[in-house]
Order: sequence, then C-alpha cells, then structure tokens
Amino acid sequence: MSEKQYNVLVLCTGNSARSILGEVLFNTLGKGKFIAYSAGSKPAGKVNPGALELLQAQGCSVAGLRSKSWDEFATPGAPQFDFIFTVCDNAAGEVCQVWPGKPATAHWGIPDPAHVEGDEARRAAFRKAYEQLARRIQLFMSLPIDKLDKLALKEKLAEIGRIRD
Repeated sequence: MSEKQYNVLVLCTGNSARSILGEVLFNTLGKGKFIAYSAGSKPAGKVNPGALELLQAQGCSVAGLRSKSWDEFATPGAPQFDFIFTVCDNAAGEVCQVWPGKPATAHWGIPDPAHVEGDEARRAAFRKAYEQLARRIQLFMSLPIDKLDKLALKEKLAEIGRIRD
C-alpha cells in the first residue's frame, strides 16, 4: 500500500520570497509525500533574486519557480489542498479564497527578508527565513498526521507557527 500524498499551498502576499522558499522546502524535504505549491494574493510577478540565490546555494532546483496568483488554484482542475500555510502577516489577515475540501490552515509568520537593507544583511535575512521555515516544516512532517483529529492537528500547526529561532 502506498503512502498518502498531501498537497500543500504556501501563501504570501507577493509570492516572491517566503512562500517560494516554503514551496521548495516542502517539495525537497517532503520527498514525494508532500507536493507543495505557492501563491500570492497580489503576486509580485517575479521571484525575488535573493530567494533564487539562496535556494541555488542550498542545492535546490529553482526550475519552474514563478510568482503567481492564488486565483490559479481556485479553478477547476487545480489541486485540492490538504494544508494551507500563510507565511506573511498581510496574507494571514486578508480575506482568503474558499478552498474545496476544507484544508487545515495555519499562520507561520516569517519576517520578510526582501525588505532588509544592505546586501549582506539581506542575505542573512534570507538564510534566517529559510532556516525558520525548514525547522517548522521538519517539525510538521514529523507529526503523525493520519492519527490526529482535526482539532489536535490544528493546535499542533498553530504551535509550530509560534516557534521562533
């Protein structure tokens, strides 16, 4: 019997940095158990060069990454999501799409590295965002998802979102 695959959507307003990092981390760390996508409510139209630089330095593929609207995932034939994570405070407070299947949702706020001034400081902020997301995603992936009821799962997701450094 094959293991269940979970579809994950990582949301941010611009879909250019943090949500892109989350998409790549879920797909890399998830090793086929988690299939991740990212989107934004007001997509920037391009992936932040700092995100691409960091992902490539980490040995991650950046092929096919693009900034896109969450509207793409509200159309017929789009993946049905099991989990939706917001990674920026703006997206968490916005009126969201109604997603079919009632996915589990959580807010995992990460400071925006794209707004940090200075090249070295910005690189450090991208590394920190990457590390915070990686830690949260690893903790999430260690949960016995299929054994938790919806309420317990929601509580665990929220708890993971409160983890700092």
